[in-house]
Amino acid sequence: MADSNPLVLSAMSAVFERDRRFSLVATAATAEGFLGTVMRAPAEVGVIDWNLPVLGGARLLDVLREHEKAPRLVVYGDESSDAHRGAMGAGAAGFAARNGPVEGLLETCVAVAAGKMVFPFLDVRELQRDPIQSLSRRERVMLEALSKGLTNRELSKELNISINTVKFHLSNLFEKLSVRNRAQAIAFYYGSRLPGERMARDRDEH
Repeated sequence: MADSNPLVLSAMSAVFERDRRFSLVATAATAEGFLGTVMRAPAEVGVIDWNLPVLGGARLLDVLREHEKAPRLVVYGDESSDAHRGAMGAGAAGFAARNGPVEGLLETCVAVAAGKMVFPFLDVRELQRDPIQSLSRRERVMLEALSKGLTNRELSKELNISINTVKFHLSNLFEKLSVRNRAQAIAFYYGSRLPGERMARDRDEH
């Protein structure tokens, strides 16, 4: 469990320790601390504050996606913000409101441990209609770089990955956007919200 507020972290720890369904492995006050802990002591489910210093929840989720034994994450955030949408787009397994009943958080963790996804404040159907939400952070960066007209070799150098990896990401990107080639992907990029608000936000977060 990770939360930047020591009082919240202490209170939440006590709640989980009193519930026999859970065994609290460790707590952390930062995203980096949480990451280091789960790498040393694997856990089944993790609960994180969306605004964890210094990496932040979105970046932490992105890093953990590369680790096979990473816990399924429940984001604990403000329902009035866009955290629930961002959490799902970043690969979280569930979301619980900070101002909601503590039982809601506990039940969300139980459901996530059972393999379910829990996003009570989000119309998943609407999210699924937006192909941008299906892109990984790497694919979003790839799409932005692609919009500059870079060749595969230039993309390889720009992103510091092999040409084969570039081809792999491009193939996935085209499939997720339902486009056939680079030109169509670039057209999609400029016709979406990516060039402005969303891509700028991604760069700020990462």
